[in-house]
Order: sequence, then C-alpha cells, then structure tokens
Amino acid sequence: MAQLTIFNGRLDRLAIGLSGLCAVHCVATAVFLGLVASAGGFLGQPIIHEVGLTLAMALAALALGRGILQHGFLLPSSIGALGLGVMAGALTMPHDGRESLYTIIGVLIVALGHRLNVLASD
Repeated sequence: MAQLTIFNGRLDRLAIGLSGLCAVHCVATAVFLGLVASAGGFLGQPIIHEVGLTLAMALAALALGRGILQHGFLLPSSIGALGLGVMAGALTMPHDGRESLYTIIGVLIVALGHRLNVLASD
C-alpha cells in the first residue's frame, strides 16, 4: 500500500508540474506575442493548446482516479474535473487574451485538485 501511495503522489506532482508548465506557456505566449508578433504563428497555434489539454486530461484522470481508489475522497477529483472543464471551455474562446486568462484559472483549479489529492493520500 505504501508503494501505491508513493506512486500516486508522484503522479499528482507530475500533473501539478504539467499544470504549471501550461500556465507558464500561457503567460510566456502572451508576453512573447507582445514582444515578437511574428512568433505568434507557432506558439499561438490551436494544436498546442489541444495537445496540452489532452495530456492534462489524461494525466489528471489517471492521477485523480487512482486517488479515489486509494483514499476514497471524491472532492480532489471533482475540483480537478472542474478545472479541466474551464480549460476545455477556454479552447472555444477567441484568442483575444480572455482565453489565456480562463486557461490559467483552469490550470490553478486543476493544480488545487491535485494538491488536495496529495494531501488526502498522506
């Protein structure tokens, strides 16, 4: 059981790191686009956001789902799912700055869900 707890904690920490990278990507893209408009062609591509969201959803489902099996609390997974929903909703918004704001809010909510999962596992 201790080995499962260690594995779950690592998954959640990895998922928190991925969420952090997503937030850094959003902020860096906004700053970078402001400084170098020509770079927006690559970093602003919707495929980057779609792939990132897909990875975040898969990793979150694995980490938070294993947490439910381990400790039985649904709150961390519910909060994480809310954050992923906010992130997914942000994909439907026009790229005018609000999309990045909603993505960052979603990332923070997902990170909170993962943090609660780590605390519930300890």
